[in-house]
Amino acid sequence: MAIDPQRAPPDVGHGLIIIGRVHPPGIPVRRAPPSDGRRAAALESWFRRHRRDLPWRRVAASLPGGRRRDPYRVWVAEIMLQQTTVKAVVPYYARFLAAFPTLEALARARPAAVLAAWSGLGYYRRARHLHEAARLVARRHGGRLPAGREALLALPGIGRYTAGAILSLAWGAREPVVDGNVARVLCRLKGERRDPRRREVEARLWRVAGGLVAAATHPGDLNEALMELGATICTPVSPACPRCPVRRDCRARVAGVQERIPPPRARRPGVRLLKNVAVVERNGRLLVRRRPATGLLDGLWEFPDLGEGNDDGGRLEAVERLGAVKHLVTFRQFEVTVHRARLTGAVPKTWRWVTPAALGRLPTSSLVGKVLATWSGRRGV
Repeated sequence: MAIDPQRAPPDVGHGLIIIGRVHPPGIPVRRAPPSDGRRAAALESWFRRHRRDLPWRRVAASLPGGRRRDPYRVWVAEIMLQQTTVKAVVPYYARFLAAFPTLEALARARPAAVLAAWSGLGYYRRARHLHEAARLVARRHGGRLPAGREALLALPGIGRYTAGAILSLAWGAREPVVDGNVARVLCRLKGERRDPRRREVEARLWRVAGGLVAAATHPGDLNEALMELGATICTPVSPACPRCPVRRDCRARVAGVQERIPPPRARRPGVRLLKNVAVVERNGRLLVRRRPATGLLDGLWEFPDLGEGNDDGGRLEAVERLGAVKHLVTFRQFEVTVHRARLTGAVPKTWRWVTPAALGRLPTSSLVGKVLATWSGRRGV
């Protein structure tokens, strides 16, 4: 892993930081209660023994006051992990860093290349924000991710959680983090039965997280311990309470209500949509089109729908049904029938003939891969 050339911010390791505020030495502050110190120590010790070996967790160097990682790689991982599982992210993380090993490389890249490296991971606005932020960092901060909380929050796609993760993991700053996994852990620990999305509950959880990180020896380890605990032990269903390092302090476990905390979220009902996709082949090339800006998968390339065409009278007509695939986009459940088709008339100006190999280098959704696999399977490829 490349060592980040940036220097640690001057306030890291100097004075006490409580819930994201830096207190220089000599200024009286309210210190964390002993219970927070005991819980923080238990969580850090557990994390060092049981943490998963994930590529974004590997240490690049060591500095006084905590471990240090490449801020750029921490940032990329945190953006990818939003609304996505660890298992899904690992191969994309490696591929993305191979294409853009440094922030400067990402800032210089074309938007289409960034989306292509992200293709299949979903929630493409994250990739656009990441690219836009990299360009802003290149212009405003000399290509170095800023080590200040407000400067990070000013970048597209970085909110309170992501800023705290970058600052604590890369520089050892005493910044708390609260995401879905952490919120579940803290709600159970404190016996908080209300919805963690309520403003007053959310504020309470950030205060609790702030107290723990203030008492930690290594803030980054403490934050990742909370994340890891929520992902592997304090799970939404059937939590493994006997293996939890803070089980004796967990009010939900003591009351026997851990599976009812936090309360289940009301899910948006799914919408079932039918779609007929046309695969047109000519001289080893396939016909694809680029999606317009509609707010869903903007700018990605895809196979056109059966029946589409242009104003010149050209139309797509089905020749053979190849199969069907299912595809989920947030609450939308697509049932997609794949057809071999032919185009009558002229090719629309915004469409393109590409080889299957070239299609793999274009920004696409994972549906394209499913359709391509169906087509290839019928051809015996």
